[in-house]
Amino acid sequence: MFVASNSVPTPEIVWWALLPLIVFAVSGLLLLTISSLLKKEIIWLAPTFCLTAGIFVLISAIPMWNRIQNDGPLSFLSNSVGIDRSTIFLTSLIAIALISTSILARPYLGREGIPASEFYVLLLLSAAGGVVMAGANDLIVLFLGIEILSIAVYVLVALHLRKIESQEGAIKYFLLGAFSSAFLLYGIALVYGAVGTTNLIGIKNFLATSILLEDGMLMIGFALMLVGLGFKVAVFPFHAWTPDAYQGAPTPVVIWMAAGVKVAGFAALLRVFPLTFSTYVDDWQVPMAVLSGLTVVFGSVVAVVQTNVKRMLAYSSIAHAGFILIGVQSSSMDGTAAVLFYLGVYTFLASGSFAIATVVGGEGDSNHDLTAYKGLAKRKPALAALFTILLLGQAGIPFTGGFIAKLGVISSAVDTKYYFLAGIAMVSAAIAAYVYLRILMAMYSDADAGEIEDIHVSKGVWVVIVLSSAVVIFTGLIPGPFVEITRDAVPILVGGR
Repeated sequence: MFVASNSVPTPEIVWWALLPLIVFAVSGLLLLTISSLLKKEIIWLAPTFCLTAGIFVLISAIPMWNRIQNDGPLSFLSNSVGIDRSTIFLTSLIAIALISTSILARPYLGREGIPASEFYVLLLLSAAGGVVMAGANDLIVLFLGIEILSIAVYVLVALHLRKIESQEGAIKYFLLGAFSSAFLLYGIALVYGAVGTTNLIGIKNFLATSILLEDGMLMIGFALMLVGLGFKVAVFPFHAWTPDAYQGAPTPVVIWMAAGVKVAGFAALLRVFPLTFSTYVDDWQVPMAVLSGLTVVFGSVVAVVQTNVKRMLAYSSIAHAGFILIGVQSSSMDGTAAVLFYLGVYTFLASGSFAIATVVGGEGDSNHDLTAYKGLAKRKPALAALFTILLLGQAGIPFTGGFIAKLGVISSAVDTKYYFLAGIAMVSAAIAAYVYLRILMAMYSDADAGEIEDIHVSKGVWVVIVLSSAVVIFTGLIPGPFVEITRDAVPILVGGR
């Protein structure tokens, strides 16, 4: 066969490895096209589209996991994209968050008069960005994934046009998000200037084999990237957007932000710091330990004084981000496995908790004061019982998945001799427990006759809440299988194809 002398080799593409990204992106674009051609919106079309895409990606993760287990991890597109078992695990969590959000959003959108097509298109495109982040082997690819995810979420937060808090939260989120993206991009530029490449494998190899006489540029790059990624996962002091965005955003969007977006953000942190910058772990570990300690304390303490349940859970999510960051800063296999376990459990904790907040919020999505939960045990005993499980899981009470998750990250701090951090985490966990106790006390107290409102829970919402509660209990009583999966899913950097 004749080959032209001036032919240029093109990067190899492993199409099956890109399947989750293709499904989410194509589904979003196809739904956008179909909905724009229809004169009248079909109620069931958009949620079915989104739900099908999420279930397909979740099911496809099983053969992909087995294939990677048999053939080993690989990279392609000039080593800019990698796939290992962590990529598949984190993509599965994103798919679970997408499925939960899709189910919960359908009755909510109809009740609040929000266009369903726009919501689900943005949700799918945001999920596509999260998948890119989970498999990025290059800082530029990572940045593109972050921007795809973030831009879609900015709009999702502002979709509730009848609530001024929705627009205010979105504007705040967008402005601070733009600054964080600038910090991240400038950090990437400085890292490139120091090492001469943006490829994660190239950076790791360069730092492992070279001694920089002047590493100031690299250190500033580390700091700026930590600021940018810290914003995405809402760690102190880069959390300012979180309470307002959580309170103002449509509650199904909050589920996606607390679960899917957080998973994608920590996927990026794991790939950049413990993996890529492992040679300079002593330089970034201490600042990250300080940030994680401040985050768990701040989130736990401020949550105590809140009276709005959505703001309570917002500050609680900040505290959870701090706990997860403790595992990231350990830069060890056990710590990373603990992070993945925590992310898995928290995905279900957030889905179930905010699902209940969605139905209690009522029409207008404004009934989120603590008083709205008074007498819930008498009005909806099953709902109150399931919420009790979820709240105990968030508090880290024994025999729940939350306990195993917090124990794992605290143990990682002890293993790396950060005893002060472990102590701070345990004290903060005790403080945070009071937050969930306040909600429990409200649920099991008597409500005044005028405070009682009927709460309708659809079958789909019941499914999300029941499954979330079951996973929290199962991972607490029988954590072994999930622990083994997370150990197998510890990320690695791989070159090759």
